[in-house]
Amino acid sequence: MSRRNFAKTGIALLGAAALPRVAAAQLPTIQPLASRSVVRPELLRRALAALQRHGSQIPHRDRIAIADFSQPSAQPRFYLVDMANGMATTLLVAHGSGSDPAHTGYLQRFSNEEGSNASSEGAFLASDYYVGKHGRSQRLIGLDPTNSNALSRALVVHSAWYANPDMLRTHGQLGRSQGCFAVSEADLPQVFARLGQGRMIYSAKA
Repeated sequence: MSRRNFAKTGIALLGAAALPRVAAAQLPTIQPLASRSVVRPELLRRALAALQRHGSQIPHRDRIAIADFSQPSAQPRFYLVDMANGMATTLLVAHGSGSDPAHTGYLQRFSNEEGSNASSEGAFLASDYYVGKHGRSQRLIGLDPTNSNALSRALVVHSAWYANPDMLRTHGQLGRSQGCFAVSEADLPQVFARLGQGRMIYSAKA
């Protein structure tokens, strides 16, 4: 994507963010996610700036994911944004236990420290897939000083029972990960299909 096209896309996306609602992106053979919403304009600006800043390290810039941790875990806050048309889908995602020690459902802090079990802030490169203790997972490479330990901390995208929607019916909030982006078991195939390898995840709160 050229600098000029990137700028045009950014303007289009910010324009879409001003609309009250964005339709879910439709991809062949993939069902739309349950929730639809728009990214907060300021957060979208920061994500686009990160995409531009780390562009040389991100091979594919047609889609990005944004985790808005200003929202509680009971709300769909993981946005999958199509850069070509500005459409976005959202789904539930858990944050780390170290980010919410009292288990309030709200992320209180980020951390890049080993053993913190906290979520990290910043831009991540979605890397390779593997099968581990959480089943099929995707490694993440931290691109900022605030998440530079992501690979050594094994912060990944994976599914978990505690990120399933029924947790909201029984507990009013999701469970917590060890800092990973944990999504529901049913949503994981759709996340992998839309995100793929070589794309950016941006995580922030403010």
